Amino acid sequence: MREVMSINVGQAGCQIGNACWQLFTLEHGIQPDGTMSEKVPNDENMAAFFLNTDSDKVVPRNIFIDLEESVVSDFRNGPYKYLYHPQYMITGKEDAANNYARGHYTVGKQIIEQVCNTIQKLAEQCDGLQGFLVFHSFGGGTGSGFTSLLMQRLAADYGKKCKLEFAVYPSPKISTAVVEPYNCVLSTSTTMTNSDCCFIMDNEATYDICSKNLQIGRPDYHHLNALVAQVVSSVTASLRFKGTMNVDLNEFQTNLV
Repeated sequence: MREVMSINVGQAGCQIGNACWQLFTLEHGIQPDGTMSEKVPNDENMAAFFLNTDSDKVVPRNIFIDLEESVVSDFRNGPYKYLYHPQYMITGKEDAANNYARGHYTVGKQIIEQVCNTIQKLAEQCDGLQGFLVFHSFGGGTGSGFTSLLMQRLAADYGKKCKLEFAVYPSPKISTAVVEPYNCVLSTSTTMTNSDCCFIMDNEATYDICSKNLQIGRPDYHHLNALVAQVVSSVTASLRFKGTMNVDLNEFQTNLV
């Protein structure tokens, strides 16, 4: 089996990841508590994304990481709290305050070893780990700074494994912090060095699709994340379902060139 590990970093990365797993459970017939609602068809390759447990439940091969705990705490107490393994939900005690340096050099350094150890534990449960899907934003302090630090460690520890990013790129019209351009420039440098392929979702374009194409009156983050989840689902369908067009992570960038 060729497993894929998902890593969600920061508020944007965690919320997008949560939307993706909610969609994946619907596509694979999995209940919010991890139990199978019906017999899985033989053509499914869901073990690449889900780990079977001793209690006949499935757990996503996924890690949530945030330097402050409010977003991840919502998942711990939300409708999918029994789907996610608590060991794979890592939080710090203070956020990066939209500051790349805090996420990369100070606050992020405090939890990077715990994160790397957790990734190693999850990787050891794979028969043949083929790579990582990393979800984050370029504009936030954790999404930019800590992700850059994490990508450097992944490149050093898992150099031959494929690393794909799904990243939210900020836009001038929809901005939550004045320092987003600086975070983007610093984070993009690391991405170009350590990532094999990056799928970029522009915040403004995603918002326009929701409002103009989907006719949603006042789109919020829930709508934006649901749209991004559809994109991720389409991209990863060939990894989660068997078929003639089935590919692995290494073929993504090959097919794009």
